[in-house]
Amino acid sequence: MSKKVLILLGGLIGLAILATSVPLSDYMLRLVEWIRGAGAPGMLVYVLVYVVATVGLLPGSILTLGAGFAYGPIVGTALVSPASVMGATLACLLGRSLARRWIARRVAGNPKFQAIDLAIRESGFKIVLLLRLSPVFPFNLLNYGLGLTAVRLRDYVLASFLGMLPGTFLYVYLGSLVTSASALLSGKRADAGWGGQAIYWGGLAATVLVTVFVTRLARRALARSIGAHESSSPKLATPDETAVKS
Repeated sequence: MSKKVLILLGGLIGLAILATSVPLSDYMLRLVEWIRGAGAPGMLVYVLVYVVATVGLLPGSILTLGAGFAYGPIVGTALVSPASVMGATLACLLGRSLARRWIARRVAGNPKFQAIDLAIRESGFKIVLLLRLSPVFPFNLLNYGLGLTAVRLRDYVLASFLGMLPGTFLYVYLGSLVTSASALLSGKRADAGWGGQAIYWGGLAATVLVTVFVTRLARRALARSIGAHESSSPKLATPDETAVKS
């Protein structure tokens, strides 16, 4: 294992330990409170933190909700969307280079991923788009895993952008409905009266219904696309197995 790979793995392990030993939620909430009144510098810091969190396999739900709280559904989505795509793209590139051996070991022997790999060879953009709309792998791990496939980077970026947009808007919209940073964890809202309640529940129901509808369509299409490959896909060899055979 090369020195660069060891450094990368050490960094990821360090972030994982940090996530379990440090109250990251508290720090993220403080960041959300700060960016709300920090203007353009706050937006820049937010994007950088989001990218680092994505690459570091850290959950980004609070940051996504926080963008809605700090900037509203439209501006918040306009920030989260490119930040998430940048983080996902960087993770994909790392999966193709420094972290390739580590990721290969994680997915080796997984028939679902093998079927996805074969399907991507035939229709990379379509499969990545469906994966983003209805992921069969956790988002952060999928970013690295797709780096092992033959999908073109251009297709990966565009499909990720389009596929993640509905879910991104849903989370940002939910964040825009709370009235304080601490409420991002509890989900509590101030009482806005009957009119406010009607707008809240109507908008929430419409957003959730559209997202669920799109997700179900994507799940069915994805199952049809990879189902034909899953039973016939050969086992992917790990880097160590490949070295032994050669």
